[in-house]
Amino acid sequence: MSLRIGDEAPNFTADTTEGEINFHEYLGDSWGVLFSHPKDFTPVCTTELGEAARLKPEFDKRNVKVIGLSVDPTDSHHEWAKDIEETQGTALNFPVIADKDKKVADLYDMIHPNASDTFTVRSVFVIGPDKKVKLTLTYPASTGRNFDEVLRVIDSLQLTAKHSVATPVNWKVGDDVIIVPAVTNEQAKEKFPDGWNEIKPYLRVVAQPK
Repeated sequence: MSLRIGDEAPNFTADTTEGEINFHEYLGDSWGVLFSHPKDFTPVCTTELGEAARLKPEFDKRNVKVIGLSVDPTDSHHEWAKDIEETQGTALNFPVIADKDKKVADLYDMIHPNASDTFTVRSVFVIGPDKKVKLTLTYPASTGRNFDEVLRVIDSLQLTAKHSVATPVNWKVGDDVIIVPAVTNEQAKEKFPDGWNEIKPYLRVVAQPK
């Protein structure tokens, strides 16, 4: 059965481009983004790894650790990293798992049986400091992942984990948010003393908490 939001992210030990890691220990108290690739030297994934490397300062600001995965061995990853730096202009700056025995792919249900019994699907998992899965995304081979959207979702997850709010459609940092229905108006007065705009009793819009 595939992992669902709220499930514990399975722990594992694996070889990576930065040595052997224990996944939960690697994450520590940080958030995590684990994203998989069908194999090394694939064109779309080359652009994605370069973009994830370029965005590392943005992930760092959010206390997020990024880690990639491919079924190819570590020496292949290192060779691929040279191409990534050459073509994308940014050197790889996070570990990439060598999952040649498909242990991690199986744990995270990344195998794509309709395409191949070895190729991993192009999945993204956002994992919280509590080691619970907060988001899952799966992309087709032909469509590059949108890392701006991954960052946007992380911003929402981190905000809503601290405050009794939800983020509306197309929300981005600084936009108004919604008071969750579980919070009564009396409780909302304490949490949001500057007030809110009640469009409907269940739709109460408020400025994003600082």
